[in-house]
Amino acid sequence: QVQLIESGGGLVQTGGSLRLSCAASGPTVSKYAMGWFRQAPGKEREFVAAISATGSETFFADSVKGRFTISRDNAKNTLYLQMNSLKPEDTANYLCATSSSIWPAPNAFNFWGQGTQVTVSS
Repeated sequence: QVQLIESGGGLVQTGGSLRLSCAASGPTVSKYAMGWFRQAPGKEREFVAAISATGSETFFADSVKGRFTISRDNAKNTLYLQMNSLKPEDTANYLCATSSSIWPAPNAFNFWGQGTQVTVSS
């Protein structure tokens, strides 16, 4: 049974940085791609970033490209999202996700955690 626990969210000013973590447990979690999604109040969940099973490939939404970095430590079963130059429109609940593919394809994710809230003040 996969379990995903996100942490690291909080309140930050525009232009600030946060680092999110996702502790993953499960027999095969390190064998598949992982990613981050976000959902703001009243909006649909949207893809943010993904990383392949080995960490060799990454993929980002255009809205965060150049500002966010995704990484993983398979020895610790932990996924990270480094967020820099944060904007008010980045405010959302950020959810960690696991995929059914080894590659970071946004449409292959099939399990999400509960999320950690990120609020960016203007």
